[in-house]
Amino acid sequence: MPHSKNKIKDLITEYVRLDSSILNLIWAEFFLQLINSSFLAILPLYMKKEGYTDGMIADATKYRYLGVLVLALIVGYLIKNRKLKPFFLLSTILVPSFAIGILYTVQTHANITNHAMQFMWGASFTLMQIPVLPYILRNSPAENHTAGISLSYATWSLGTIASSIIISALSQIDAVVFDERTILYVITFSSFIGIYLISKIEMDEKLSEQQIIENKNEKHTNADWILITKALIPTLIIAIGAGFTIPFISLFFNTVHNLDASQFASINLIASILVAIGSLMVPNIKKTMGYTRAIPLTQSLAIVALIFMCTTEYYKEMQVAVYVAIVCYLLRQPLMNLAGPMTSEVVMKYVGKRNREKVSAITSAIWSGSWFFSGLIFGVLRNEGVSYSNVFLITAAMYIVGVAWYYILILDYNKRVREGLVD
Repeated sequence: MPHSKNKIKDLITEYVRLDSSILNLIWAEFFLQLINSSFLAILPLYMKKEGYTDGMIADATKYRYLGVLVLALIVGYLIKNRKLKPFFLLSTILVPSFAIGILYTVQTHANITNHAMQFMWGASFTLMQIPVLPYILRNSPAENHTAGISLSYATWSLGTIASSIIISALSQIDAVVFDERTILYVITFSSFIGIYLISKIEMDEKLSEQQIIENKNEKHTNADWILITKALIPTLIIAIGAGFTIPFISLFFNTVHNLDASQFASINLIASILVAIGSLMVPNIKKTMGYTRAIPLTQSLAIVALIFMCTTEYYKEMQVAVYVAIVCYLLRQPLMNLAGPMTSEVVMKYVGKRNREKVSAITSAIWSGSWFFSGLIFGVLRNEGVSYSNVFLITAAMYIVGVAWYYILILDYNKRVREGLVD
């Protein structure tokens, strides 16, 4: 027990010693993630109450990811050798502003303007999302990098947990007064706190990283691109599959199992807590099982859970169906997320130091682009009357192909390690 207490104390110390400017930035990021997670959870439900069909909801949602896709590489170019605080400040102003625009255009059914708001919302989010890690690496000592980056990554889970609590609490107070629209407005306006947090950053920024691994002018060979392509194909397959499911989970539970926003928020809260706990277990799982077993096993179990969840639509009239769906969702979320850090580590090591920045940028574009096109196809499928179960089974099929590819990639990675080709 004393040993465990010392570990916890050491972990807390890691975060406490972060510079106040880094902490203010991460807090600001948290408030933007609060909007992100709440919109993902209940905006589709609000739109449905306003008379939008599943196809219309998917059509609007895809513009958010298109905004990220279009701006990602541009922002990546703009932040080189520039101070990053203005990007953060702009993001904390624009993200909640465009979120308000989204809510208003849903209410007024100004669909074209809504699509523009969705696009600009996604674009403005990249102004925080892309520069945050370079800022931490540039402006904190090496011994604080891991704590800073870890805390930044945790803002998504923490934002999901916090938004779920807020949604559930307000709905319990008065479900009529605090409907989906009102709750989203409350969360959106609270996120303007981020402007104050960014304004408190007083650090004298460094304009570029102190350690440069490769010469910027060094050309990439065909062999590099072969490695990059092999490494990113499973990411592409899984990202496309995820785009059919993750943005529309709340619609599935609402349409198929009649769960309202408050009920789904409570379920999502539990799922987020399980994801956070699972993330802390990743180092031990990797150490115990290794990549070769840990990645395929956790992802395969997640696929099984997804299949059992979506096929509850076949017997939704039975009372047990909703409970099976909830349990499977709570299993699927942590299991799929367990593999994420490990697959990212394998890919980055596999492609080598000279290709890592390029792979990181392409990976972001893949996820945003895939979700955009998946949202487009999802809308078409739902308009044609394809059931949720069949749409989600497409995700499961793509996951199976992606996991098999990851397994082949891991075997090749292990071979390259034995041959001394991996750092």
